Amino acid sequence: MQVRAPFFMINTHQRCYLDESTRLGSAWPQPRKKPPPRGSQLDPFVEVVDGWLRADLDAPRKQRHTAKRIFDRLLDERDAAGISYRMVRDYVGPRRKEIRVEAGRDPAAVFVPQTHVPGREGEVDFGELVVRLRGELVKCALFCLRLSYSGKSVHRVSATAGQEAFFEGHVHAFDVLGGVPSGKIRYDNLKAAVASVIGFSRQRVEAERWIAFRSHFGIEAFYCQPGIGGAHEKGGVEGQIGWFRRNHLVPIPEVDSLAELNALIEQYDRADDDRRIGGRTHTIGQAFAAEQSMLNPLPSDPFETGRWFCPRVDRYAQVMVRMNRYSVPSRLVGRQVRVLLHASELEVYDGRTVVARHERLVSKGGVRLDLDHYLEVLIRKPGAFPGATALEQARAAGKFTPVHDAWWAAACKAHGDADGTRALIEVLLLHRHMAHQHVVEGIAAALRVGALTADAVALEARKITDQEPVITAEPPGRSALGPAVSSLTERRLRAIQLPPDTRSLPDMDKYDQLLRRGQSSSSRCTQSSRGSRS
Repeated sequence: MQVRAPFFMINTHQRCYLDESTRLGSAWPQPRKKPPPRGSQLDPFVEVVDGWLRADLDAPRKQRHTAKRIFDRLLDERDAAGISYRMVRDYVGPRRKEIRVEAGRDPAAVFVPQTHVPGREGEVDFGELVVRLRGELVKCALFCLRLSYSGKSVHRVSATAGQEAFFEGHVHAFDVLGGVPSGKIRYDNLKAAVASVIGFSRQRVEAERWIAFRSHFGIEAFYCQPGIGGAHEKGGVEGQIGWFRRNHLVPIPEVDSLAELNALIEQYDRADDDRRIGGRTHTIGQAFAAEQSMLNPLPSDPFETGRWFCPRVDRYAQVMVRMNRYSVPSRLVGRQVRVLLHASELEVYDGRTVVARHERLVSKGGVRLDLDHYLEVLIRKPGAFPGATALEQARAAGKFTPVHDAWWAAACKAHGDADGTRALIEVLLLHRHMAHQHVVEGIAAALRVGALTADAVALEARKITDQEPVITAEPPGRSALGPAVSSLTERRLRAIQLPPDTRSLPDMDKYDQLLRRGQSSSSRCTQSSRGSRS
């Protein structure tokens, strides 16, 4: 019989005994045993299913077992009442590939280690990202360009993963990197670059604007295989997007605009330069410093990444772009305008003049309105102002503040609803020429003294504007060198060096006497004319 001896005591109520052989063999506890795999109700029929899959190796391609057919045969022929279709599908999918590999019909999956030359290769991909934008959860696109040698990555968030975001992401990444990879950049078959895939080959029908873009920057594109197999061909950027999302964008970021989020992402990219990938001896920043000089230089001319549209303004003073509506000034109703659509914003042009700017809507079927575009119409129709959609959007954006509402209520009480609303619209027109904060402070000052007219608000706002210190940025050394541009007359006078003029100022008394004589004669003429009429 094996003798057990007390080894140590935990407390007075519990004792722990250890086997003598175990105590003498090692002071470390034995590794925990793995629990046995859980059984499944499909286990009794696994051999039958494998036999059917092996028989399919010699069967015609269009007459092989599907997961649904295997499920039906198990119910009909084997009375397998306890199994489900999902159980059969999850087993048949990977098992079919394993059987083909075991039979030598397909090669086994083998990954070949790669060595990347500095400055030659890169990878590009999009990933999904959820952001809390102004309190609302919105799904955005995260662009990533990663250099294969150093692992240096540049990220950028946009409203969509369209061609505009695809181009803008490249331009931003090339500007940050200071060059373009001299070799191939790996892509999947995204629609921004590939119009169609030709068969099972590497040939692609590329989009026209993408051909122009990559020709401008000298990009040599390499397109991966469709599906999961192609993801392994650019596994660096696939893993980079997941790592960046887990380490920098958890918890969900809360921002007021995508520009604010992109500013944060630029900080994260710079901070990642101090990171080491796997067992590499150098950091990302150190490896990129050695790689940057081997990139191709950027072209001198810029490339317009936005897309032009020429919609017509409808009777609601709106234009439709990509299934969304945006407002323009009401004077443009019925006219055709030009719209330059970017990844996260759009600009509306009337000729060469920008008449509207909007943040691009993420979802389809949305409407984005600017209250300022409807003020000329609302001043003629004040009754439409309280229920205007543009007013509600201005309140949600913080442009129409509670101070505006308080002044509006007081003006309506003093002048009536129509005249009070017109007075408020005249106040809103001041935002076109003055800073928003100055107008709000002017409204508050006018409300405190009970001045409920637009002129009083304008006066108070100008007072606040005049009190602000005016900072003029003068170039260094300008005062010592004198004015940058001088008139020709001033240069001539400086060259002649005339003596100073010491003469006294002219006396204007004689001219004043002539004016007084003219006034007396005109008064006599006026009196004579009155006498003649009488």
